[in-house]
Amino acid sequence: MVNPAAIDSSVIFSDALRDRAKSVGRRLARRKMSLSVCESCTAGMLGAILTMTPGSSRYFFGGIVAYADRIKQNVVGVRRATLLIHGAVSAEACREMADRVRRRFRTDLGVAITGIAGPRGGSRKKPVGLVYVTVTGPDRTETARCRFAGNRHQVRIKACSDALELLNIFLGSGGQKER
Repeated sequence: MVNPAAIDSSVIFSDALRDRAKSVGRRLARRKMSLSVCESCTAGMLGAILTMTPGSSRYFFGGIVAYADRIKQNVVGVRRATLLIHGAVSAEACREMADRVRRRFRTDLGVAITGIAGPRGGSRKKPVGLVYVTVTGPDRTETARCRFAGNRHQVRIKACSDALELLNIFLGSGGQKER
């Protein structure tokens, strides 16, 4: 059995990803804003990356890992009709996930990620690597549709990277997309 404390996080997360998370943290802390997350295909990875920065408890309040549709519906509050009509991997579901987690945790911003990390589970209409990311606040919501190549771990890392980038853009940093 592997001791999780013995795992070097640099093997899992790149410096660029950690820098992006620090940038988000600085902006949130400077503005005295709070953040919560709702993650499906990334299974808590975004929350883990955000909390690698010391002092992140000033702005990161928590998150929900909602893999199953019944959790998205019954715990997060995604409408059943949204899941039936659009599916769990959709812009509509992602927006509801972000909005509901923001309201549930009473934070300034909510972030959601939903997608198909693979290697199975995709379809022609919704292929493996399809990911939606949403950042929402009280007055504005931004959703990105992404398509990533790579294995399951790579898709999840890229989804977190794009979520951090979208957060930085939402907070006013601008910036170039890196994939």
